[in-house]
Amino acid sequence: MDPIVTAHYGMMAATHRFDDAARRAVGSAGGEFGDLAQASADMSEAKAELEANVLVVRTAEEMLGSLLNIRA
Repeated sequence: MDPIVTAHYGMMAATHRFDDAARRAVGSAGGEFGDLAQASADMSEAKAELEANVLVVRTAEEMLGSLLNIRA
């Protein structure tokens, strides 16, 4: 299993969740505070998921670079 590919799919999923939450936030701006609060919390969660997946990609690239340096 390739961690970079897995992280890529995780980033795509987090981006879709963030977009959906942003649409809900805009739609609820006219009134319901509970929906706005939930949408904001969902956006924060999606942001954290995206950041975690970016760290996975960085770590995998560093590991691959180290392996290539060892083999060189």
